[in-house]
Amino acid sequence: MYAEDDLLPISALQHLIFCERQCALIHIEGLWAENRLTVEGRHLHERADAGGGESRGALRVARSLPIRSLRLGLTGRADVVEFHASEGGAPPAVRPVEYKRGRPKPDRCDEVQLCAQALCLEEMLGVSIPAGALFYGTTRRRTDVAFDAVLRALTEETAARLHALVSSGRTPKAEREPKCDSCSLLELCLPGAMAPQRAAATYVARSLLWGIAPADVRGEEDGR
Repeated sequence: MYAEDDLLPISALQHLIFCERQCALIHIEGLWAENRLTVEGRHLHERADAGGGESRGALRVARSLPIRSLRLGLTGRADVVEFHASEGGAPPAVRPVEYKRGRPKPDRCDEVQLCAQALCLEEMLGVSIPAGALFYGTTRRRTDVAFDAVLRALTEETAARLHALVSSGRTPKAEREPKCDSCSLLELCLPGAMAPQRAAATYVARSLLWGIAPADVRGEEDGR
C-alpha cells in the first residue's frame, strides 16, 4: 500500500505508455508545454467536467469525481462516473467514462487510463466494475472497454513501472521517433539533438587522426 504523499497521477500512465522520456520530463523534471492537441484535449475535459452531477431516472451521473487507489499508488479525477440503479437493493452498477480528443489510438494507453479509474473506484466503493467507455471528440461516439484480466494486469504493471521510473529520478535518453512530431514537449525534449553531437564528435576525432582542419572534414562530409 502506498502513502498519500506517494500517489502519482493516473494521467501519467498514458504518458508512460506513449513515451518514457515524456513521462519523466513531466513527472520527474516538472516540465510542461502546450500545443494544439493538448489544448483541444483540455477543452474537451473542461466541457465534460462542467455542470456537476445530474440524475435521470435510474441513472445518476457524477462529473470530475476525485478518485484514488492506495494499492496502486494512483490518484486523479474521473471525467464522468455513471451509477445505474440496480433492482432488489443491490449496489448500483458503476461505469466510468473518459473523454478524449481525436479517435481511438493504436496502443492501449487510453484503455489503461480508464481501467485505472475503474480499479480506483472498485477499491473506494467495494464494488466490481466490468466495463467502462471512452468518448472520442472526433468520432463523437463511445467505445466500450471491457476490464478483462489482460487489461487489468497491464494497468497494474504500468502503475508499477510508473512508480519505478519516478523513484529512480532518472530521465531516459531521447530517441527520435515519428510520434515525436505530435508531442507538446518536442522543443524541450530535443530528440534530434544527439545526431549533430555525434557528427561533431566524429569530425573532431577524424581531424585529430588525420591532422587536417575540422573545416576540411565538414566539407568532405557534406560532399563539397
